[in-house]
Amino acid sequence: MSTINPLVGIIMGSDSDLPVMQAAANILKQFNIAFELTIVSAHRTPQRMMEYATNARERGLKVIIAGAGGAAHLPGMVASITTLPVIGVPIKSTNSIDGWDSILSILQMPNGIPVATVALNAAKNAGILAAEIIGTYDEKISATLLVYKKQMQTEVLNKADKLKEDWANEFDS
Repeated sequence: MSTINPLVGIIMGSDSDLPVMQAAANILKQFNIAFELTIVSAHRTPQRMMEYATNARERGLKVIIAGAGGAAHLPGMVASITTLPVIGVPIKSTNSIDGWDSILSILQMPNGIPVATVALNAAKNAGILAAEIIGTYDEKISATLLVYKKQMQTEVLNKADKLKEDWANEFDS
């Protein structure tokens, strides 16, 4: 899937990662940020990965979100090739050690090759972080993020009020 002039590249090592990575796409859609979504395997298509990372900036991307399970080399390898920010999404896969292999493979990058790493299966947070990076130079995206965060705050306060009300009624009986 591709949109015109994407700002964010969402890549994953396998189509089995799509149920997790879809959350990044959904949040970027919500923020009206153009993105592309594709499969780029570090192990099975290394030339494709090299080409993708090498040409990403030239094609207009500003951020890359890379999801991978198991040994999870995709985010780090892409980060080693591009100067764009790379956000790694560790994915708990069928061959995973409860996701720890993916988390550590993405998190423990050597100095000089940073990868921003979100929680296990937290592609939504990766999408939000990508939006925040774009929001550093795009005031419209920054304003959209502010509204989003205020909505989250309102939801929590409403839930707190409801809980207080429900528990007050509980003690009245």
